[in-house]
Amino acid sequence: MTGLAPVDGAALLAVVVKAMGYGAALLAMGGVLFVFVFARRAAPEVVRVAQRLAVAAALIGLVILAARFGIRAARISGMGVDGALDPVMLGFVWDSPLGTAAVWRGAGELAILALLVPRWGRWIALAGCCAVAVSYTQVGHSLGAPRGALAGLVGVHLLAAALWVGALMPLRRAASTPHGADLLHNFGTVAAYGVAVLVVAGVALAWLLSGSLSALFGTAYGAGLLLKVAGVSVLLGFAALNKLRLVPALRAGTAEAGPALKRSILAEAVAVAVILLATAALTVLTTPPVNL
Repeated sequence: MTGLAPVDGAALLAVVVKAMGYGAALLAMGGVLFVFVFARRAAPEVVRVAQRLAVAAALIGLVILAARFGIRAARISGMGVDGALDPVMLGFVWDSPLGTAAVWRGAGELAILALLVPRWGRWIALAGCCAVAVSYTQVGHSLGAPRGALAGLVGVHLLAAALWVGALMPLRRAASTPHGADLLHNFGTVAAYGVAVLVVAGVALAWLLSGSLSALFGTAYGAGLLLKVAGVSVLLGFAALNKLRLVPALRAGTAEAGPALKRSILAEAVAVAVILLATAALTVLTTPPVNL
C-alpha cells in the first residue's frame, strides 16, 4: 500500500509504546484541565480521582518517554537492544526533533506533578499541561507545511481530546456520588463545545495532510485515518447516549442509570484506546499523501 513503512517487530513496538505515550499525556493533561474546569462543581473524591490520575499518568509518561528514545535508537541503527543502549545512537535521537519534544514533554510532565501541591500547584500543573501539548507540535506530521497551521491545530486538537479523555474516570466515579448527575450534566454542556473544537481541528488536520478526498483511499495514511474516524464515530455515539439518555435518567433517579453509565464510560475508554493505536500507527508507519 502506498506510503506504508516496513512493518517489523520494532515498528510494532514503537506503535504500541507511542500509543501508550499518547494515553499517558492525554490523561495527565486531561486531569489538570478537569480540575481547573470542574473542581468547584465536583465532589472532593471526584477531584481526587482526577488529581491522582493526572499525577500517575505524568509519571508513566516520563518512563515511556525514556523508552521511546531507546526504541528510536534501535530502529535507526538496526542493532536491536545494542542500538537502544548505544550512546552514539541515543545522541542522534537527542539531536532529532524527538529530543526537542522530550525537553518540552519532560518539563511539562514534571510540572503536572505539582497538581497535588496546594494553591499554586494547580497553576504550575496547568503550565505543564500546555508544555506537553507544545511538545507534540515539535514532532511527527506537524513538522510538515504549513508548519504554523499544523502545529496550532495539533495543539488545539490535543487539548480538546485531553479534556474528554481525562474526564472519563472522574465522571465514572461521579456516577456513584449523590450529586454526580449534576456534574455529568454540566460536563456534557462543556464537552459539546470541546467536541466541536476536536472535530473541526481534526478535519482541518486531515485535509492539510491528505491534500484531497481521493487520497484517503489507496494510501496507508488514508486507511489509518479512516480507522481513526470510525473509532471517533463510536466514541461520539457513546457520548450521545450518555448525554441524551443515561445522564437524564440518572438525574431522574432511575436505579439502573448509574451502572449503565459506568459501563458506557468504560466502552468509551476502549474506543479511546483504539483511536490512540490508530493515531500512533499513522505517525509511525505512514507518510501523509501530501509528502509522497
